[in-house]
Amino acid sequence: MDTSQQDILSAFPHRLNPHAERTRRHVADWVRHTGLVHRESAWRRFQRADFGWFAAAVYPTADASRLDLMADWFAWLFLVDDQLDDGGVGRDPARALRIVDQLCAVLSGHRPSDPPSPDTPTTVSALADLWERTAPLGHPGWHRRFAGHLETCLRTAAVWEVGHRVHGTVPSEEAYVVNRRHTGAIYVCMDLIEIAVDVSVPDTLYTGAEFTSALDAACNVVCWTNDVYSLAKERSRGEVHNLVFLVQHHRGWDRSAALDHVHAAIRAETTRFLRAEARLLTAHPHRAGQLAPCLTGMRTWMRGNLDWSGRTQRYARAVGGDTERPDEYLEARLMEAGGWKPDCSRGSVVDGGGHDVADTFA
Repeated sequence: MDTSQQDILSAFPHRLNPHAERTRRHVADWVRHTGLVHRESAWRRFQRADFGWFAAAVYPTADASRLDLMADWFAWLFLVDDQLDDGGVGRDPARALRIVDQLCAVLSGHRPSDPPSPDTPTTVSALADLWERTAPLGHPGWHRRFAGHLETCLRTAAVWEVGHRVHGTVPSEEAYVVNRRHTGAIYVCMDLIEIAVDVSVPDTLYTGAEFTSALDAACNVVCWTNDVYSLAKERSRGEVHNLVFLVQHHRGWDRSAALDHVHAAIRAETTRFLRAEARLLTAHPHRAGQLAPCLTGMRTWMRGNLDWSGRTQRYARAVGGDTERPDEYLEARLMEAGGWKPDCSRGSVVDGGGHDVADTFA
């Protein structure tokens, strides 16, 4: 572990879902089947990331089928993020928005043909598979919330982040903190807590000040922890969307002082979460059955993300200390019409319980 990461401690206990090994195997099969990963170099990098273990660490109480679904979402989100961060689409706003429009159409009920036509990018057909398996598990209010968060995530990455890369500008700390919770897809992942543990939070509670404060604090802890662990990799590529770098850049501090500041900010946000959590449960004792599982999910997200960050090879340098090149791990046609497709039809994908999902799209 880098010494810059040792000061990040967690107030919450480590937990791991007992279905972790099964889910590792499942998500490996799923990305191969959908065509999200097929080149050997991309496959090796995918395996080193270990998204199945990540899902098991942040959703420790999900049943086997739902944990598989969570891991599939992680794989999709991270692979799309790689394309937007490291690929050519991440430096072409018009191109990025075209693919985002297609992805958002899936969440609005537009299903690609089955099997997908040659004009359907692999990311779109894979998202259709995810959505048809996820939508039946959530209520309409959750659908709107989740779809809104995912769309904001994609559009913020495609416009705000891409814009800074194209123009060579550096965002302010304040703008970054707000947008980071979207570009990091952490609202999306927190929404998935309700699916993972089969609980529903009414919109009236979700939009309240206490819940919002707890959620945003937990999201900040996750995002800023990621920034610490991914700093060396991102700076080796010239990436500016990292809180540690922004503190250095705008305040004129060295890296050590900036890291100390971010570590302290993570501790402060953890304290803010705990206080908001206490206020929320005190204000709504009759809703504890709905709130407690979600708040516990935020806790396991903060701790599980830290545990995964300390063990994944996603942010490590390649063998020999060289920086991994995007052309070594990006699937060049993943975001393009006519992208690679597996031989078998998408309709043969089964969920974790062995059920065919071809007819569950809503």
